[in-house]
Amino acid sequence: MKIFLDTANMDEIKKANSIGVIDGVTTNPSLIAKEGGDFIQTFYDICELVNGPVSAETIAQDTQGMVREGELLSQIHEHIVIKLPLTTAGLAACKQLTDRGIKTNVTLCFQASQALLAAKAGATYISPFLGRLDDISHDGVGLIRDIAHIYDNYGMKTEILAASIRHPKHFVDVALAGADVATIPANVFWKLFNHPLTDSGNTRFLHDWSTVPNNNIEQQVQEWLKNRI
Repeated sequence: MKIFLDTANMDEIKKANSIGVIDGVTTNPSLIAKEGGDFIQTFYDICELVNGPVSAETIAQDTQGMVREGELLSQIHEHIVIKLPLTTAGLAACKQLTDRGIKTNVTLCFQASQALLAAKAGATYISPFLGRLDDISHDGVGLIRDIAHIYDNYGMKTEILAASIRHPKHFVDVALAGADVATIPANVFWKLFNHPLTDSGNTRFLHDWSTVPNNNIEQQVQEWLKNRI
């Protein structure tokens, strides 16, 4: 499963990207507005930093406007993926942009029928929002599972991009359910690394190593290599 970071904050992206496991970035108008500054330059900077898809969302609500904005945004960088709402106008725009070779991410998906329609329209990604479904006592992870089943039934190529992930359990659950991508905020990303047994185990190893005589690894390796010459 690929991991996308859901943010427009360059510092967050740089820090997470330095680990080497980030495959792309998703943004939305709210995230872009939160950061301020030139939003076109922000998209470009993110694309230059992350070697993978970067979702940039259209603002227009009509098909013609979405297509026009999508064509313009796609010129910013080869990594740009055009994010469209799951409306009739959005799906019509998705079909037109797909036919023109522009990658799309259809967002705000809340039921399997919508995901099937997006795949029929040629969406590169479908973004089901599981956290928002959980908020109203619906089964968000179950939706991911249903979409994966439908796509597998018919060999559909649209990738499931699980969105609105709130915590590490969501992350694991969508991986088990068959999501192709999970997009997560930075605070959730860093929680994925943490476990108390990892911390206590590492502390124990370091304590035991401190009891070893001449335990400078760099020095010992250099001396060993010198003696082999």
